[in-house]
Amino acid sequence: MKEKLSVFILDLIKQASTDLAPDVEKSLIDAMNKEEQGSMPQSAFATILENVKMAREYVTPMCQDTGSLLFYIHLPVGMDFEPIRNSIRIAAEKATKTYLLRPNAVDPVTGKNSGTNIGLNAPFFHFYQWDRDDIRIDLMLKGGGSENVGAQYKLPYAPLKAGRDLKGVKKCVIDAVYTAQGKGCAPGVIGVGIGGDRVSSYELSKEVLLRKFGERSDDPVLAEVEKELYDKLNSLGIGPMGFGGKTTVLEVFCGKYHRHPACFFVTISYMCWACRRKTLVLKREDFEND
Repeated sequence: MKEKLSVFILDLIKQASTDLAPDVEKSLIDAMNKEEQGSMPQSAFATILENVKMAREYVTPMCQDTGSLLFYIHLPVGMDFEPIRNSIRIAAEKATKTYLLRPNAVDPVTGKNSGTNIGLNAPFFHFYQWDRDDIRIDLMLKGGGSENVGAQYKLPYAPLKAGRDLKGVKKCVIDAVYTAQGKGCAPGVIGVGIGGDRVSSYELSKEVLLRKFGERSDDPVLAEVEKELYDKLNSLGIGPMGFGGKTTVLEVFCGKYHRHPACFFVTISYMCWACRRKTLVLKREDFEND
């Protein structure tokens, strides 16, 4: 099982690193077409799209920072996690050796890079069990530059006069994107985690980034918040790479968790324009008969 599954996962990594998803690419094209002919924002988008085209054509990473590997894995009830985890580690090491990934796992105490993208809690795994017979593996490659401009707020937040309500939530999201300016390789894709504790709020803000562009929240109130924030953030005029223009964010996704009465966290995860995420779905028979 381990060897066959690692082949599938290696291809998943390759696709995520070198081939931007169609919905993301279309959003970039639409954003370029909104800008004035010959303007700096239009030129920035044209360069981004040329980069996307070349990465796909030459099967090379679309960014020099291939990011951290975040895996979200749904398994049939009772299936052992460890063979999946081991197969992913094998695939990640092979992808690093063949330059599909840059080695991005560094020991924070010694400063030593493992050279393989394998280390303590690297790659990052999120396992779930479901009442189905297939396996779904979602992979997100999360760049370090965009990770650095993420933020977490605790409501009420006096500097913004943000209270413990959705109005306060929106103030925090706008502040985080405004503070990021052109950093994080704008235009960004914004994931918002509302509620939970400090850890789960961060996790939620990233997990919502797996949604397809245009896929609104199941909660009708949050769906309206997503649309309102999209419009307000794009009115900031920051634009691609901070050059100004009509598109500062490509999408906004919100999620919510119940919270402790004493706590109200709002967490913003910023994804760069290279919103690299791919999905692999397998039946047991696809890999169990080695």
